[in-house]
Amino acid sequence: MNEPVAPQVTIDDFTALDIRVGTVTRAEPFPKARRPAFRLWIDFGELGTRKSSAQITALYRVEELVGRQVLAVVNFPPRQVADFMSEVLVLGLTNADGEVVLVQPDRDVKPGLRLS
Repeated sequence: MNEPVAPQVTIDDFTALDIRVGTVTRAEPFPKARRPAFRLWIDFGELGTRKSSAQITALYRVEELVGRQVLAVVNFPPRQVADFMSEVLVLGLTNADGEVVLVQPDRDVKPGLRLS
């Protein structure tokens, strides 16, 4: 089932989002999260390493996440998730089964590149 289209935004609204590519350097189960999740450490190049709590346990295993490139919003305020500070929002799509599929570039690129 398709969701309705969100209200229109301006190009300024879109460009206010800082979406960057990063490489997952560490991933761990996150048993304290309310919903099944992993704790991720993501290298964004010159921006450094940022942490994220990601509800991606249905389709991914910790072992396969390290080295994977992902897209994330890096300019949202940090958010406390249980005992973990999530600093970026990793982007994903929810499939028909309600599982989150990560958004990533189709080729390896330099960590920290901004979506344009």
